[in-house]
Amino acid sequence: MNSFEVIGGKKLKGEIIPQGAKNEALQIISAVLLTPEKVTISNIPDILDVNLLIELLGEMGVKIDRTQRDTCTFRADSVDIDFLRSDAYLKKSGRLRGSVMVAGPMLARYRKAYIPKPGGDKIGRRRLDTHIIGFEKLGAKFDYQEAKGIFHLEAPHLKGCYLLLDEPSVTGTANIIMAAVMAEGTTTIYNAACEPYIQQLCKMLTRMGARIRGIGSNLLVIDGVKYLGGTEHRMLPDMIEIGSFIGTGRHDAERDHDQKCKRRKSWRHPGQVQTAGHPARAAR
Repeated sequence: MNSFEVIGGKKLKGEIIPQGAKNEALQIISAVLLTPEKVTISNIPDILDVNLLIELLGEMGVKIDRTQRDTCTFRADSVDIDFLRSDAYLKKSGRLRGSVMVAGPMLARYRKAYIPKPGGDKIGRRRLDTHIIGFEKLGAKFDYQEAKGIFHLEAPHLKGCYLLLDEPSVTGTANIIMAAVMAEGTTTIYNAACEPYIQQLCKMLTRMGARIRGIGSNLLVIDGVKYLGGTEHRMLPDMIEIGSFIGTGRHDAERDHDQKCKRRKSWRHPGQVQTAGHPARAAR
């Protein structure tokens, strides 16, 4: 099926529980590669891109226990680095834009990574420049293998540095953070993305033992550590999904002054939109 037919004229009602945020999921799940200890993640969205990434980690040798539909425990204590050079890895990772997010953790812990030509959706200009330049500044070297359409990166020694990003890329910032948390010395990132997804990643890494200052701002200072441990993490609900249902519920709100969809700002964490309780209620 390549189209939807929407038949209107009916009043909307009911409740929905938003799934976890896809943009947070891709980087949070990739971060499990930073430690050999168990990492439990909940509120994982059940969508294709995220499920493909989980499958990819499994094929890399990460142990995965899916205790609930939205909850997985990961343990990356026997990662098969050679798998990253295989045709199977190139084929699967090439279908998924989010596969680029494993590069930062792999460089941090194993000192090598492979980035295929980006797959996924084709919305706008989606460059890898921020990722590659950031890794180079930290000490990685790369070559592009045109025949396979893959970047091969190696970093025998990652060292902290000053970075001024040419764009506040969310995925680029996340990837650089994950590489820098285990680099020697201090990394300072100017013009960093500061979206809630980045804040969530930084808080998770801090619980794992990382030392990150400036969380929530566009200036991050990271003091590298030698080891990160396990943790538990619950992902934020998807703000795009919540906003869509807020708009849908508001459309029916003129004749019904009940609370159709509840939203509150988290003033401690600016920018985060949370549901009041768990469900978001649509117009009755």
